[in-house]
This record gives sequence, C-alpha cells and structure tokens, in this order.
Amino acid sequence: MSLLQIQGLTASYDRSPVLHEVSLDVPEGGFIAVVGANTAGKSTLLRCISGLLDKVSGSIAFDGRDILHLAPHRIPELGIAHVPEGRHVFPEMTVEENLYLGGYTRRRDATGLKRGCERVYALFPRLHERRRQQAGTLSGGEQQMVAFGRALMLEPRLLLLDEPSHGLAPKIVEEMHQAMIDIHRSGLTILLVEQNTRLALSVAEYAYVLQSGTMVLSGPSNALLEDSRVRAAYLGL
Repeated sequence: MSLLQIQGLTASYDRSPVLHEVSLDVPEGGFIAVVGANTAGKSTLLRCISGLLDKVSGSIAFDGRDILHLAPHRIPELGIAHVPEGRHVFPEMTVEENLYLGGYTRRRDATGLKRGCERVYALFPRLHERRRQQAGTLSGGEQQMVAFGRALMLEPRLLLLDEPSHGLAPKIVEEMHQAMIDIHRSGLTILLVEQNTRLALSVAEYAYVLQSGTMVLSGPSNALLEDSRVRAAYLGL
C-alpha cells in the first residue's frame, strides 16, 4: 500500500518550470530514493510535498488524503518530517533545545519528548555529549545529526531527506549512511533525494532517476546499480 503517491506533478518557480509530470510511489515501510544531478529538481520535489511551493499542479496523496495545497504548518501534523538541505539549525540554541523544537506538535507530551531525545542520542551518541552546547558551534556533520534528530522528534510516519551527505566528510557520510539504515529498520518510511547516487542506491530499496525535472528511469536499486546508463551518467563507470 502506498503511503505517499504522486501523480503528474508539475511545479514552477515564477514562470520557470522545474518539474514535469512527475509520478512516484512510496510504499508504507519502504525506502525510496530519487537521484539525479544538481538542478534536476530533487529538492523542489520535497518542497512540493511539504507544501512550500504554490505553483504546483497534479496530485500528492498521503495515506489516501490529497495534500497538494495543504498549508505547510499542517504537513508535520500529518506525520511528515522534512530534513532540508543545509541543515538549518538554530545556532544560538543548544543541541537539546533544537531537538525539542522538532517535537513541537507533541509539546504537551513531556514523557514522549524525553523518550524521543533518548532515541536520538542512542542513534547519535555525539549529540548527547554536546547536548548543552550551542548548535552553531558544532561541525557541519554534527549539525546534520541535529537536523536529522530534530525531524525524528516528531515521530513521523514519513521522513523526507534532502541531500543529507552534501558537504560532509567521508567519515560523517558513513555515520549518516548507517543511521538511515537503522532508522528504516525500525519501521520508518523514508524518501531520500541525493546527488550521491552510489550512497542513495546502497541504502534505498527502489529508486527513481530525475533528469531536468522529468523521471527518466526507475527500478530496484540493485538493478539501477548495474544499469549501464546510470553507471555512465552518475557513477563515473
């Protein structure tokens, strides 16, 4: 059963079209990736799901409900958490304060929020060590962990990840790789958009290739890893 279903999605910035009749399915409990070059429209796709673009047409359904024109603040209430590219932590606030902000829709559930923090710290022990440190003083990789953890505080049904490996050191990329695997194994549905095709296809079960705003290819990730077109265009092989 599809948790998220997108059909014929078209999106524009001003008069410039970015997405052209895009369709994809994200099954409940699945791990789906969208790969493609920079400017392919991957981030725009997630922004459409999160209600951050006005000039859109087509259909976006979450758990059978049309959310195409739903106000952005209503999206998290449905159980959709978005980790945007660039992390966007609150630099003057501590790590733990940033995490608690992620659970604002559950703010009356103090026990649940504390439990959520404990889960994030189990996933990223480094954040527990720095929980009272201002987020703006962290490394880029640590800030990415905060952004990831903040989204998990919502206890979402669907996690949207936008280029989580961008600008990170190889060691941190490995940690994020394992974190995505662990979170998916816990039962969370994930939609990942990623320019690092090798990383995306190594963690996702199924993937779509987005090129200049159009879906040009899709299939099981292991099959795409062996596809000559993907290997030549995105893996340098």
